[in-house]
Amino acid sequence: MNVRGRVLLVSPDGMLGRAWKRLLDAERIEHDEVLFPAFDLTRPADVERAITREHAWVVNCSAFTDVDGAEQKEAEALRVNGEGVGNLVGRCRAVGAKLVHYSTDYVFSGEAVAPYTVDAPHDPINAYGRSKAHGERLIIESGLPHLLLRTSWLYAPWAKNFVRTIVRLSRERPELNVVNDQRGRPSSAEQVALATLRLMEKSLARPGFQGVFHVTDGGECTWFEFATRVARFANPSCRVLPTTAAQFPLPAKRPTYSVLDITKTERAIGLMKPWEQNVDDVLARLEA
Repeated sequence: MNVRGRVLLVSPDGMLGRAWKRLLDAERIEHDEVLFPAFDLTRPADVERAITREHAWVVNCSAFTDVDGAEQKEAEALRVNGEGVGNLVGRCRAVGAKLVHYSTDYVFSGEAVAPYTVDAPHDPINAYGRSKAHGERLIIESGLPHLLLRTSWLYAPWAKNFVRTIVRLSRERPELNVVNDQRGRPSSAEQVALATLRLMEKSLARPGFQGVFHVTDGGECTWFEFATRVARFANPSCRVLPTTAAQFPLPAKRPTYSVLDITKTERAIGLMKPWEQNVDDVLARLEA
């Protein structure tokens, strides 16, 4: 794959960042990497030093992702997910780089009854969602050439995520209660990175091809349905029982329905693989 220039990967140590690092290495794409704490996107001097005229793309995998913690640390979440993103925007504009940035289904309220389109209005119901929506606005209003990818329910063979948690718990316990009244789309981090790279190529082939895209696995499910498939692989004897979100109160309210409409993405690069297929693939390759 050819992206016609050097890539700067921000935060190659996170779940999505690790997927990106492996993809860039596999495709032999020239790139640099920066990570916290040596690089902090909330420090303008760090951003100016890291992003140079050699970089055609900046892929930002850095974010404040503690959804519940953001309820008490909203100012910090806004600094990282908002002001920090603004720093990237300004520097990318200065050196002529394009920005790839990731956002979330949490910028929506979850009160819809049909998948959220890419142009649906922001309506976040928690601090994390507000911080991510702020970052989105800074990018969209800047006029900077960009790909802004919303994703949801991210998982991978590594790092802390729902799939790995259910694998562990299903092997430790005879029974699990999992929420069945929240519906969304799981997203394989590896497939998200690959789809993004294809969109980057598309933007080179078609001038003006940019903007907001939803990148998730195909299909949809509840957390209960998601967990049931994972537990069946990890320990078929573990019973997975449906319950409600009310039984697991958390500091941050979650969207009840956060299915993202991936039509625009699929028209551009082809159908996204079903979540069941991607989950099975990840389960076969779990890392320690």
